[in-house]
Amino acid sequence: MNVNIHQSWKTYLQTEFDKSYFKDLTQFVTKQYQEATCFPPENQIFNAFETCHLDDLKVVIIGQDPYHNYDQANGLCFSVTDGVKHPPSLVNIFKEIETDLNISYPSSGNLERWAKQGVFLLNATLTVRAHEAGSHQKEGWETFTDAVIKTISDQKENVVFLLWGGFAKKKAKLIDAKKHHILTSGHPSPLSANRGYWFGNKHFSQTNSLLASDGLDLINW
Repeated sequence: MNVNIHQSWKTYLQTEFDKSYFKDLTQFVTKQYQEATCFPPENQIFNAFETCHLDDLKVVIIGQDPYHNYDQANGLCFSVTDGVKHPPSLVNIFKEIETDLNISYPSSGNLERWAKQGVFLLNATLTVRAHEAGSHQKEGWETFTDAVIKTISDQKENVVFLLWGGFAKKKAKLIDAKKHHILTSGHPSPLSANRGYWFGNKHFSQTNSLLASDGLDLINW
């Protein structure tokens, strides 16, 4: 596994790369990609860090696992490659944006356009075996991504953290709420959304209001 990560991140995360758990994780992931089909493509594992540099970061969205079907995962949580059918959670995200901001539903589910505006789209686990959800959990990725969240909290100010669902909400303990904004809601998956825990959270308009109050450019969702 080639740790292809932008210098703005490397400055703070090099200490993680040098730790024994990360070396074990690298061996595990390398072996998995050699022996089985895994996602995202190996050159996109650290895509979130490449498309959103630490200096530019304004918003963080935390997912759990990459999509595990062909041609979906591209290294950004909830995002899919151009031309790919939108998974149910992403459909619900776009529906909420439609009603919250009166923006028409987009044709592309590729969220790189958000990442380039400073939205950091982080999955807690960065890799997965094909058709096996959660197959790379508890191998070290969570230790690394927790360190990433803590780094953002320590090094930045006025970041808007969007924590959707029980898993993401647990990450609040890594974030200094005195320095940052934390918005929580149910997960956009159909199971949660259809029970009334997602729609109407207005997280996208709220995020832009918070960015405006801190004198930062708004996100074009």
